Amino acid sequence: MATLFSTTLVGTVLAGDAPFSLALLMRILRHPAEWAAGLPYSLSALFILGCHEMGHYIACRVYRIDASLPYFLPGVNLFGTFGAVIRIRAPFPTRRALFDVGVAGPIAGFVALLPVLAFGLALSTPTNTPPAPGEIGLPSCLLLSLLYPLFFDPAQGASIHLHPLFVAAWFGLFATSLNLLPIGQLDGGHMLYAISPRVHGIVSKFGTPVLVLLGFLTGGAHLIVFGVLFWLIGLRHPSPLDSVEPLGARRTAVALFGLVLFLLTFFPMAPEVFGVLLFP
Repeated sequence: MATLFSTTLVGTVLAGDAPFSLALLMRILRHPAEWAAGLPYSLSALFILGCHEMGHYIACRVYRIDASLPYFLPGVNLFGTFGAVIRIRAPFPTRRALFDVGVAGPIAGFVALLPVLAFGLALSTPTNTPPAPGEIGLPSCLLLSLLYPLFFDPAQGASIHLHPLFVAAWFGLFATSLNLLPIGQLDGGHMLYAISPRVHGIVSKFGTPVLVLLGFLTGGAHLIVFGVLFWLIGLRHPSPLDSVEPLGARRTAVALFGLVLFLLTFFPMAPEVFGVLLFP
């Protein structure tokens, strides 16, 4: 309920024409009748996050691994949430179980965000209006760079006014890319550890400093923050009870799909607060 409230407030700001400000947020808090405008963003964001975590949860149930239902995390940030998590209370029985639980979340979340992304792109509008202070700019990833020409003509405007549904889908893409990082106990870390514990250890050890360095080179403050955060949380991964069982060809193919999905959704740059999304 707290996350529904925080994302609805953010969605109400996104649905209006005024740039974000503390005064605007206080005005919205005093007028609950306006909150209905924020529900499309809020419900879409919670739907995407919920599908991601339910992918993990259902995979846990298939393998009879004790796990909680999703916890949604409210946040005082540009998106109104820090995402969602499930708590896995039991060890993974096999490498296949570890891999399937890890990959199920990103695939489920990605499938869920695709229709939201399509509607969000269709409802966003090109413009030549210069960005105003307080407006939020969202950087592009490879997938968005491929999709923009299908929805927009650059001759119609140098920038795009983003519909709240697009922002919800963008956040879903952002969360997918972070979770697919092949380090620690992230989803990508689960997948890589199931493939090769030795390679997982090497990638995790050098992955966090590479993230920080890449963040400095590209201006991606989020890469610096998450690189340091993952290092502080710890990069070790518990072994499944049966670490001998091979993954097989089908899961290897799914792992390659996961790599492609990571490359399509990776954001080297962070959101900015003083602009709108420019064509890549």
